[in-house]
Amino acid sequence: MNRDWRDIGLALALGAGVALVAPGATAATGEQSAQPLEEIVVTARKRKENLQDVGFAVSALSQTEIESTFARDIRDLALMAPNLIIDDTSQGPGGNAALYIRGIGVADVEKNFDPAVGVVIDGVFIGANSGALLRSIDLTSVEVLRGPQGTLFGRNTIGGLINLERSRPTGEFGMKARAGYGDYDTFYIDGIVNFGLGEMLSAKLSFAKNDQREGYFKNTNTGEDNGQIDYQSYGINLLFEPVDNFELEYTYQDEETDQDTPPLLNVAQFETASFCSDFDLCAESLKTPSSGDRFRVNTLGFYPAVPGSDEITFSAVADLIPIDLDATFDTESHIFEAHWDINDAWRMDYIFGSYETEETILSNWTAEAVMMFGTSRPAEYEQDSHELRFTYDNDGALSFVGGAYYWESEYEIRLRSWITFAVPGVVLDIPQTTQQETESKALFFEGDYALTDQLTLTLGGRYTEDEKISRQFDNLATGPNHPEESWDEFTPRVGARYEISDELMVFGTFSKGYRSGGFNGRVDSDDAARQPYDPETVDNFEIGFKSQLLDGRMRFNGSAFLMKYDDKQEELQLPSSGATGQKTVVVNAADATIQGIELEAVALVTANLSLRANLGFLDSEYDEFSYTNVDGDLVDLSGLEFRRAPEWNGTLDATYEWPIGEGNAWVRGSYHFLGEHFVDVSNAPELENDTQHLIDLSVNYAVNGYRFSLYGRNLTDEDGYAHGFDVSGLWAYAIPRAPRTWGLEFSYSFDER
Repeated sequence: MNRDWRDIGLALALGAGVALVAPGATAATGEQSAQPLEEIVVTARKRKENLQDVGFAVSALSQTEIESTFARDIRDLALMAPNLIIDDTSQGPGGNAALYIRGIGVADVEKNFDPAVGVVIDGVFIGANSGALLRSIDLTSVEVLRGPQGTLFGRNTIGGLINLERSRPTGEFGMKARAGYGDYDTFYIDGIVNFGLGEMLSAKLSFAKNDQREGYFKNTNTGEDNGQIDYQSYGINLLFEPVDNFELEYTYQDEETDQDTPPLLNVAQFETASFCSDFDLCAESLKTPSSGDRFRVNTLGFYPAVPGSDEITFSAVADLIPIDLDATFDTESHIFEAHWDINDAWRMDYIFGSYETEETILSNWTAEAVMMFGTSRPAEYEQDSHELRFTYDNDGALSFVGGAYYWESEYEIRLRSWITFAVPGVVLDIPQTTQQETESKALFFEGDYALTDQLTLTLGGRYTEDEKISRQFDNLATGPNHPEESWDEFTPRVGARYEISDELMVFGTFSKGYRSGGFNGRVDSDDAARQPYDPETVDNFEIGFKSQLLDGRMRFNGSAFLMKYDDKQEELQLPSSGATGQKTVVVNAADATIQGIELEAVALVTANLSLRANLGFLDSEYDEFSYTNVDGDLVDLSGLEFRRAPEWNGTLDATYEWPIGEGNAWVRGSYHFLGEHFVDVSNAPELENDTQHLIDLSVNYAVNGYRFSLYGRNLTDEDGYAHGFDVSGLWAYAIPRAPRTWGLEFSYSFDER
């Protein structure tokens, strides 16, 4: 296998960065001695525990660390953990997440594709990739759980989980606000206000406004900027505590996004894309799009003069009306929680979550002035979930969590595709409405038993039943008998951890992950709409260690894992004989093996200098990857590489702080190394990212509750692709990551407590 040894050397240098905090390398210099690290409390197992006591791979950030990243959404927190990639696929509005942990993830906009990496906010699982790039000013903790979380979090956490918690009402008057301005004429302001309403009721109000008035992209045809985004939200959080051992909490959040349709780049190659070979819509080279630059676009928008009916209609290309490519994404969520400390040993928790989205988008997928394939995609999604669990911990040998979970969701998309390449001079207006419903029920349990003061065993399991119903209308009418399918799965976890000393713990664990089967939502025939695909499973074997060194000034954790993937679901873009000439289907095409190593270190080197580093190595390969094409021939893709699975990745982050006057100043810098990798399942060479070196820097000063900051992201101006798609041999498009950006931020916080 060809390797860039220089890049591997840089990855190993990051490993040396992890080793910087080894005992022999972090002795304090002449500066004041550092205090022990702050204890990190996590809820990775749905109970509060010290990070160092959890017997599997977890990364976590405290509220102070989160604020130091100037995170606008969870993409800005992706550097916190090894083998974690968070991208916006830009295929839909509002932030369409491509979340990958250890090479496992999903990157399609359609909501019939269940997530493979879960996102949980305040105990509620978000069941769609759209909107999963969550934004919040008041995150108090972020946890990344790597590997299948099939016991306590269940279905669709086959790759891992990102667990986020927001602050709760304090009951005392206080506030936190921040405002900032950055390049691309970006202005933002957000904040929270806490106050009490009597002795038993506390309230928190939140608001946010983020307006990027210039896009990252210059349109070569209009001379205008593309990529503007206007986001705003508001929320209320109420906490009712009638007695000491019981509380009720309610959270409401409303978010609205108006934006340009995310710009696309035409990267089509002559040998593989008919739009290039037949219509001369070609990229300039393998690494350069047709626009000549990754931040210049050629796209124009069009709309039929007379929109068609519920049947396929025809009109003249000359009748297409120029139109701005705009998109909207609105969400509304309700969370209701009840927590009851029954006695010193028993606790009951109930969480209800409701999450709804409504979106519109107009796209020209050709990414050129001419529209060969365009769509309108209004869609609605809603989910409700109920979780009831009981926790037992009497400070004895046995402790456990158990409960029940119920989930239901449904979505509808009224897709219209406009095709101009099939018949010269003619627009085919092709409608397709898809509705799908999901119901899921589960019982779960996970417990610890301390055999000795040093050795603790863990045993858990979850039994899940899933049912899905598919409804297709318009030109793919399935009739009154809508296809439905159900599946069930038991996902266990078995583990052990051994405390060698107060400073060192080793662990081993086996866990199983499961992702539900389903029905395809963007197909070309009634048969394809009725044919379900099966669930996929992952068996994860993991060993590791967690250590506290240098009198508590350093945490150094590591793990090695082997994962066996069965019936891996692959979303494939394939040619079809239908009206659109292509279809997106999921097939259980693959078995695979994933193995790797992860190292993490955090250290207070001196009272002034802190370091955080991580390093990930990943070896992923298909044992078998094949499917039968439309002609009945077997297509073998076993030699392909996983998407978003670089062999090496890592981060080195340093903060240096010192007093100035009555306040403190600090400088934070981070370097992130991301090895070469593909962003498309087909491994199209035009959709391969070279190695990237991402550098962030900030300069800060805080005094009496005020903070002033100057920050820059991606200072090396890397332009790697966040996403790309080779569409059925017709065309190929891509979306780059954000370029170099900078900003000025001012914040103020006040609390009467």
